[in-house]
Amino acid sequence: MPETPTLRLNKHLALQLGVSRREADDLIDRGRVTINGNAATLGARFNLGDQIIVNGKVLASDTAYEYLILHKPADYVCSRRQQGDTPTIYELLPAKYHHLKPVGRLDRDSSGIILLTNDGNFAFQMTHPKFAKTKIYQATLDSELAPLHQQMISDYGVQLEDGTSTLQLERASDTDRKHWIVTMHEGRNRQIRRTFASLGYTVTELHRTNFGNYALGDIKPGEFEVTNIQ
Repeated sequence: MPETPTLRLNKHLALQLGVSRREADDLIDRGRVTINGNAATLGARFNLGDQIIVNGKVLASDTAYEYLILHKPADYVCSRRQQGDTPTIYELLPAKYHHLKPVGRLDRDSSGIILLTNDGNFAFQMTHPKFAKTKIYQATLDSELAPLHQQMISDYGVQLEDGTSTLQLERASDTDRKHWIVTMHEGRNRQIRRTFASLGYTVTELHRTNFGNYALGDIKPGEFEVTNIQ
């Protein structure tokens, strides 16, 4: 009697490819996946040793979840492709980790904590707005933030082209109003920079120290550590 398939295909694709299970199901539904030469169907299962091919590429039939915390320096992009002369974060990682995908992004000019993983569900839970993961940044402005503007950002929010932006602000220095600790629960593109810019300020430095349950700690710029989910 043939062995009954025991492993879920969409979960395995999410793990191997660093995508969500929904994205894995989409690959299956579009006929991009085969098991032992046969087109896979939604809800399919497989056994260890079965040959799984996605878009012509053979995947391993077993693997493990991997999670990294990287201290991204400024002037690196969170992309596999280099943008002009700007290096990518993958130049900071050994080749054996190049299959991992970043969880969210930091723009080129920002530094701080970046998570990388091959666990698509973890990435989804860390980045989807409905989970509202807390992110903490250290922000430096080009000029001192007026108390009225602080109140506007913290209490009422400011209107951006993609909706209202409200940030929690705490002074990082007792001697000036240029340095701030910014806490947010969203992840819109360049939201902190755009929020301050709407009131006439330029963020000259932006450094993320915390993302959900994860903290940068004492990891030095350009270095990383392997971690486990909490």
